Amino acid sequence: MKLYEFPPTRSIRVRWALQELGVDFESISVNMTAGEHKSPAFLKVNPAGKLPALVDGDLTLTESIAIVLYLGEKYIDKGLMPRDLGQRAELHRWLMFAATELEQPLWRISRNTFLYPEDKRIPADIVRAREDFASMAAVLEEHMKGRQFVVGNTVTMADFVMAYTIDWANEFQMLEAFPGLKAYMTKMYARPHAAPRIAAAFASVGVNPAQN
Repeated sequence: MKLYEFPPTRSIRVRWALQELGVDFESISVNMTAGEHKSPAFLKVNPAGKLPALVDGDLTLTESIAIVLYLGEKYIDKGLMPRDLGQRAELHRWLMFAATELEQPLWRISRNTFLYPEDKRIPADIVRAREDFASMAAVLEEHMKGRQFVVGNTVTMADFVMAYTIDWANEFQMLEAFPGLKAYMTKMYARPHAAPRIAAAFASVGVNPAQN
């Protein structure tokens, strides 16, 4: 099994899932700062030129949430994917919530802060995106009251995705109003098989987004 990854990206989610599963895999680093994700060799793996990508035998899979779901299904005996239909539905619900309601505002902030060239950034959209994130983070904060994990009473694939997403918001100092989410994130990253925090991942490749 091969994981094409670049530390600061959503590769973190997949690496985390693999480490929690205890599955052997080969890490193939694709340096996005050097443009390796646009190379002909990598575009054969993922024509979208994005990370992560997982190759498992004849299967090549992209999109981090699709990958963690696949891993949870493949190694279902490891217990990171609920067997109960209702809990599985809840897991899918919160994964979609993370991808649509929480990630999208964070992407807008990232694009208008350091991803887009300065002449293409829209500062006003950062303000609106922060508002959009806060309203949805409040929903998750309420859901997590009295809970250790997003779904059920044990850790699942939903937690690795959600903790990373919350850490992304934390990088923009957006958790002040959400102590429950911050505590949940901290506890998740304290797990012995957790992946690196986003800040540490950026530091490992010598990148400071604030300077871009």
